[in-house]
Amino acid sequence: MKLVRRTLSAVVVLVVVVTTGVAAAQAASTHPKKTRVVRVSTRNVKGLGQVLVDAHGRTLYMFVPDKRRAVTCTGSCAVSWPPLKLPKGAKLAAGGKAKQKLLGSDRDPAGGRVVTYARWPLYTYIADTKAGTAFGQATNLNGGLWYVLSPAGKVIRKKP
Repeated sequence: MKLVRRTLSAVVVLVVVVTTGVAAAQAASTHPKKTRVVRVSTRNVKGLGQVLVDAHGRTLYMFVPDKRRAVTCTGSCAVSWPPLKLPKGAKLAAGGKAKQKLLGSDRDPAGGRVVTYARWPLYTYIADTKAGTAFGQATNLNGGLWYVLSPAGKVIRKKP
């Protein structure tokens, strides 16, 4: 009798597990994947005030040679200054004091698209290893000057 109960209990558990797995698989197939969101937000950085940051709180920079027209930091430049990429199908979202209407994207010569703000392509800096740092501010590297942007889209030229 004990053997029959154990077997019956095991069968019930197996049916529940299989049914739950099938229901989850059906739900996944009937609901499309969530659209990925690339968020540009703001953060107060000492000596600079409110500046643009990525979803991880890392400072975002503009590159003067881009001239608010096109991505020019490619190749070895993009190794030190990785562009903020906009994956295919992803949506842009503003957070903090950033303005949604200033967000856009530009073609990346290396492929794909780069997020822009007030028409400036946006980049992170490899030396900014944690949120709230801005070691790239007002530096002249990789063929031009690098600055942070205010939430209004203005270039902040002061050194921290």
